[in-house]
Amino acid sequence: MKRYLVLLLAGMALWMNGMAQDRRANFPKKVVYPREMPAKKNFWIFIMAGQSNMAGRGVVEPQDTVPNSRILAMNLQDKWVVAKEPLHRYQPKVTGMDSGLSFARELLKHVGDSITIGLVPTAVGGSSIQYWMDDSIFNGVHLWSNFRDKTGTAMKYGEVKGILWHQGESDAFPAKIPVYKKKVETVLTRFRTFIGNDSLPIIMGELGSYTRPPLRAKRWAEINEIIKTVPNDLKNCYVVPTSDLTCNPDYIHFNNKSQRILGKRYADKFIQVTSLKQEKK
Repeated sequence: MKRYLVLLLAGMALWMNGMAQDRRANFPKKVVYPREMPAKKNFWIFIMAGQSNMAGRGVVEPQDTVPNSRILAMNLQDKWVVAKEPLHRYQPKVTGMDSGLSFARELLKHVGDSITIGLVPTAVGGSSIQYWMDDSIFNGVHLWSNFRDKTGTAMKYGEVKGILWHQGESDAFPAKIPVYKKKVETVLTRFRTFIGNDSLPIIMGELGSYTRPPLRAKRWAEINEIIKTVPNDLKNCYVVPTSDLTCNPDYIHFNNKSQRILGKRYADKFIQVTSLKQEKK
């Protein structure tokens, strides 16, 4: 075990050093604003919430910053911009690529040309479910208030079509696991109540299956078993698998390849459950 921890820490140190040097190399150099906003009925809003694997820790590559005028994102100033990774900017020292852009790109393949996708990033790394319940300030962000304010602003421009959720790593501990299900269901229901749609689609991602050491992997697996049961109690709630996805050298965060795959899976699930596939035909 000691040898394993030494190797793990050494690998993480090398990776973090490399990340510090080139993490921002492909970040967009210019903010692009939409020439005009779409009609409200044609602007589909998706809220991204949870902790770091929704906020994104993948390395941004040039392909992740190719703009599409029909994919917008809300920035820290509550302004709509043409979306480019990274979307989440709450934690500048660690922010990276998330699954939002790949989600929107896939979804656009299945909707009419008049539809524009709007992404609202609200995820904050390290945030446990209790912090979301208490509206705590975590990593400088007032979690529930920020969600409420950004979602409320977004609703002035378009219609919220779904919530993308990934969270649970910070609750994978013996004292937290037994109460996790009730708390996550409470938070997701509060989201729906604020938006005013008690059947709004919510798509949850499993935690990764790659983490180490074995004890942490076991606890993450326990959280995944809970996540899989949430749709039993919350209608129109769905889970996408992640067991085959891979990670950064920290064994905590999805790498950029997996973030792209995860975004596509969120989109595929939304398409499936909202009958977009049939409508497209």
